[in-house]
Amino acid sequence: MVNLTLLEPQTNRPLQNWQFTEQSRIQIGRALNNDVVLKGYFQVSRKHLEIIQVEEQWQLVNYGTNGTLVNESFVQEKILEEGDLIRLAENGPLFRFELKVRLDNDSCDSTNSLSLDKTQCDHHNNPPNSVFCIHCGQPIVDEEKLIGSYQILKTLGKGGMGITYLVLDRKNAQQGKRSLSVLKEMKADMVRVSKARELFEREARILKSLNHPNIPKYYDFFVENDRKYLVMELIHGQNLENFTRQRGAINSTRVIKWMIQVCDVLDYLHNLEPSLVHRDIKPANLILRNLDGNLMLLDFGAVKELGTSLDTRIGVEGYSAPEQYSGKPCIQSDIYAVGSTMVFLLTGKTPMQYYRYKKNKYEIETEHIPDLSPELGAIIKKCCEPDPRDRYQSAKELKESLKSCL
Repeated sequence: MVNLTLLEPQTNRPLQNWQFTEQSRIQIGRALNNDVVLKGYFQVSRKHLEIIQVEEQWQLVNYGTNGTLVNESFVQEKILEEGDLIRLAENGPLFRFELKVRLDNDSCDSTNSLSLDKTQCDHHNNPPNSVFCIHCGQPIVDEEKLIGSYQILKTLGKGGMGITYLVLDRKNAQQGKRSLSVLKEMKADMVRVSKARELFEREARILKSLNHPNIPKYYDFFVENDRKYLVMELIHGQNLENFTRQRGAINSTRVIKWMIQVCDVLDYLHNLEPSLVHRDIKPANLILRNLDGNLMLLDFGAVKELGTSLDTRIGVEGYSAPEQYSGKPCIQSDIYAVGSTMVFLLTGKTPMQYYRYKKNKYEIETEHIPDLSPELGAIIKKCCEPDPRDRYQSAKELKESLKSCL
């Protein structure tokens, strides 16, 4: 018997299970004639791989355009062993391969639902960095830590303002609902800073009011023990900074398509009442979602409502427009950041390497970017003009110029 378990990205929690008792050939891919059909995964080919019985062994054969990994190494053909992890494409769906269903005393059956009841499972043979046991589905934590109804599973990141955690809402889990999310905690030393409190609360208020498919959903905001917490949708994927550093410079067609998605989000934000300026567009805040390849815009901690008196100076070297450093951002400030982001994606290098100080101002030079078309180079130059009046005046206008390059 072959047992295949689809694991959740980032946590390795069992999501779905397939058992094959008589077949000697198992096909996996997006097409409906496969034995395991994976709809919606953009990285997966129509017929991505086969698992074929060869005498007493099972052999994996890759047909996928984006490749197949076994235990994190790309393979074309591979004899599978008990417990091997099979990933379809570099950031695609992850399966555990087993030759039998585990029913011994050391573990529990794989399950699609999360049980909060105590079991005798010792969580053995889990993949590295698993957050949920692939056998019993329960969290693997050294100690149980609760904030409100949220159980802390893993620290995702630390920034100047706060710490983000992967959390499980135990209240929802008891009702059988999928309840993984991201909890952002304001740092203890920031709680005493009035400006920091104002920014954190404003981020929660603004996120609650937004409704766009490329922006994570707001779930909750609460205060406990004088600390503030914001709960948001968990996005499975990789940010464009890490993606580019791992793969190197990205081809221009892909970059253009990504930035068209960013323009759609900015067009939405800039046309709200009042208009919102994100002020922190950069590769690290753009996540490539595993499920469909769409970009998600994160981190609204620096967002500003135009027309308000808040004049906090927020800037990131290489990505922030000059006017942000004087506390006077405008919607064209986000346009500037899109241009700088394109430079990083196309080169894998910090945008500052392409800025030159001329006539008392910094101007970007794109002539030394390899394989850059004159049309796209002109778009980047216009995005990154020092004076906002010389840039594209709207995200929609920039989008149309980018589309013309395709």
